[in-house]
Amino acid sequence: MQDIYKSSLLYDFYGELLTDHQKEIYEDYVLNDLSLVEIAEQKGISKQGVHDLIKRCDKTLNEYEAKLKLIEKFNNTKKDIEKICEITDDEEIKQIAENILENY
Repeated sequence: MQDIYKSSLLYDFYGELLTDHQKEIYEDYVLNDLSLVEIAEQKGISKQGVHDLIKRCDKTLNEYEAKLKLIEKFNNTKKDIEKICEITDDEEIKQIAENILENY
């Protein structure tokens, strides 16, 4: 499985495209740091079922990113805004750039 940072970022961008059932289990595993066994016991399904669902969610979320590239665009925009903050001496421009980062 992929690292937690990447999984949570993918979930932040594309999680709403998962079914409610997928979201619940994926959130428990990635965001709430529950084990496969804990999730299986809570949901009344097998550990293997939880594992398979998480793998399918990872695959689905990665496919969304491969097609839409929202995270890539976000990271590029963030780098550009940070660069603007570094090279400008104008405090108003820095503040606007920081506001963009906070609201993006």
